[in-house]
Amino acid sequence: MVIETTGLADPAPVAQTFFVDDEMKRRLLLDGIVTVVDSKHIWEHLDKSPEAKEQIAFADVILLNKIDLVPAGEVNELEARVRAINVMAKIHRTKDAQIEINRLLNIGAFDLSRKLEIDPNFLGEEAHQHDPSVFSVALVEDGLVDEGKVNDWFREVLSTMGTKIYRMKGILNVEDRDHRFVFQGVHMLFDGKADRAWKSGEVRNNQLVFIGKDLDRDALTKGFRSCLV
Repeated sequence: MVIETTGLADPAPVAQTFFVDDEMKRRLLLDGIVTVVDSKHIWEHLDKSPEAKEQIAFADVILLNKIDLVPAGEVNELEARVRAINVMAKIHRTKDAQIEINRLLNIGAFDLSRKLEIDPNFLGEEAHQHDPSVFSVALVEDGLVDEGKVNDWFREVLSTMGTKIYRMKGILNVEDRDHRFVFQGVHMLFDGKADRAWKSGEVRNNQLVFIGKDLDRDALTKGFRSCLV
C-alpha cells in the first residue's frame, strides 16, 4: 500500500498511526517514508516553510529531483543542506523522478533490526552549520550504558524534547547484555527491544541519531554521556 499525502502535509500523524492504532499495527507494517525534493524550486521554501523541512526530516528516502534543471554545484549544495537536516535518509539524485522501484519499496526503514547507517561525513563539525532550526544530532560513543540510567534519560528526553524530535533511532551497548539494544521513535512515541547478539570482533559502541527542531545538541550529548558506566 502506498499512501501519497498532499504537498504541505505533516508526515508525523501518518507515521504515528502505524504505532498507536492496534488494528493498523496488526495488519500493516510501516516500511518507509519517501520525500521528493524539487531541486529547482526548493530553495524558496526551505527558509520559509516549516513543512518543507519536516518532510525532509521525516524521510527515509529522499529524491533530489529535477537535477537536470540545476547547476551541478547547486545540487551539491542542496544535498549538503538536506543531509544536515536528515543524516539517516538515503539520498538519490533523479530526473523526472526516475528510479528503480526497489530503492523505494521494501526498504525496511522502520525495522529495528536493520543497520543504523550514519553518514561519516556528517560527524564533522562543518556538517552541523547548514540549518539553524531543523537538523540532525548524531552521537557515537564508546563504552557500556547503565540500563537504569539510560531508561530514566529517555523518559526525560521524551518529556522535555518529545514535541521537537521528529525521528530518533539508535543502537545501545548495555552493560551485562550480550545483545544489542535497538530503538526508534516518532515524536513522543518510543519503541525499543533487544536485538541480535553482538558479533565476535564487532565494535561494541553506542550510536544514536535525533532529527528535529531546535534540539539542544549539548544537552543530548551530556545527558547520554551521563548514562555511561
